Amino acid sequence: MRGLVRSSATNGKSSSGGRQPWDVGRFAKTVVFFNEPPSPKQLLEALLSAPAKALAGIMPSGGSSSSSSSAQQGGSVTTLLPASGVPYGVAVKGAGADVVLVTGATGGVGKRVVQQLLAQGRVVRALVRDVDKAKQLLGSLPVAAGGCLQLAAADVSQRQTLSRDMLDGVRAVVSCTAVKVQPKEGDTVDRAKYYQGIKFYDPEIVGDTPEAVEYRGLQNVVGMVTEQLGLEQGKVILAADEASAARWGALDDVVMGGVSESSMVFGRDAGEDGGPALVFRGRVSTDNSGGFVSVRCKNFEPLLSLAPYEGLALRVQGNGLRYKCIVRTDTNWDGIGFCRSFDTAAGQWQDIFLPFSEFIPVFRAKTLRDGTKLNPSGVASVQIMLSKFEYDGELNPAFKTGLVELPITSIRGYLKQPVTPRFVHVSSAGVTRPNRPGINIDQEPPAVKLNDALGGLLTYKLAGEDVIRSSGLPFAIVRPCALTEEPAGAPLEIDQGDVIKVGSGLWSCPVSLVRSCGVPWFLFFKGPQVVCSS
Repeated sequence: MRGLVRSSATNGKSSSGGRQPWDVGRFAKTVVFFNEPPSPKQLLEALLSAPAKALAGIMPSGGSSSSSSSAQQGGSVTTLLPASGVPYGVAVKGAGADVVLVTGATGGVGKRVVQQLLAQGRVVRALVRDVDKAKQLLGSLPVAAGGCLQLAAADVSQRQTLSRDMLDGVRAVVSCTAVKVQPKEGDTVDRAKYYQGIKFYDPEIVGDTPEAVEYRGLQNVVGMVTEQLGLEQGKVILAADEASAARWGALDDVVMGGVSESSMVFGRDAGEDGGPALVFRGRVSTDNSGGFVSVRCKNFEPLLSLAPYEGLALRVQGNGLRYKCIVRTDTNWDGIGFCRSFDTAAGQWQDIFLPFSEFIPVFRAKTLRDGTKLNPSGVASVQIMLSKFEYDGELNPAFKTGLVELPITSIRGYLKQPVTPRFVHVSSAGVTRPNRPGINIDQEPPAVKLNDALGGLLTYKLAGEDVIRSSGLPFAIVRPCALTEEPAGAPLEIDQGDVIKVGSGLWSCPVSLVRSCGVPWFLFFKGPQVVCSS
């Protein structure tokens, strides 16, 4: 069978609403599948952890009452602007409802990015190593209505300082972290010589190495934010393979005495063009006052966060029937489900998009009218159902008894369309040019010639870019060329790849970065790499 979809009504006793013996054994099998008894290993772990939990409950917490601005501890998030304070974790109305995380926020580019974002009324969380320094550099920035500046103490090169609470509400990241380069002969307190440009002094790296910051540090940041920002191709919940099929079990009307029966099976050639698919297959009967079949996945452990996504997307071959997709946010066997019905076109492969905002709270086919909304940040399970009833006793207008089959190749969380960059990274022009055959080194940006002397700076910047490209995040990479402290207003030159050789003002780059964060009209960022200079 190659993805055939069949739906046939049966006029016999099995579908006419009569009476049949109840299959107690199948009911018990259903209960056990979704409520597995603990394994011996789980029992042992629970027994061993009990004394420790009991001891923790009676011992002092051991926490220190003193505060520290060092990034060595990490996890500290404080609201700096506006002075009146928008408490951390409290939703902010207006344009800044979603948080933009800025790394390297006290650097030449980073602080200007923060300034631009605050001027737009965005909520900014600045990731900094030195909170006191950040307060001095950023504490007097103007904030437009709805905006807020928060500081998080962390060092990207030290994974242990990056904590999950720093990511609450984060929906975009601007990565401005870079190693510190300074003149060998020293500089002024305000780094005046550095901001003139690298071609005016003999540079050296101070502090952490390019490998630690440009590569390992970026690995740490990307690894921490990927689940928070979302994958461009979506978060896979169901895949067309045997392992995925094993996570799905039948949850039919046998639980209320009915006789309908279904399963989720792997079909090696049941998908498009003879490819694989999972097939939701069943026989529907209204006997014993039943009339529904469904398949549901086992509870996710831990709960699955789909917060970055707009909704669920299903790829199915329809059969002309109306189904329900049910999302649960608790692990209860018979709790509240959030439902969204969807229609299928007979014999056609189609993409079904189900926005989370359109799911309604339901308990045993009765809608709840208490204003409860689906919170996709903690999804316990997903269920697909074909039922005689819609909601509140209304009949499903596209329902049939008998054999039904619905091939499914994927269920995934999908990002809001059109997908715009959620991770924007400042790299450097010239990252692909060290040791490239055929180039005139004297005509290249100074960093190309000095790459080896600077500890492989451009080499590790390129390795960091590769980390982003392989992450699956929707991203933009900006490669500015020889940033210098010059007035804003010069025309911005944009190109694709790694070709630009002319320097640019520090103000050009932040404007480009801020525009790229979720603003679809900034067309320069449709490609994966961008070089800007003026």
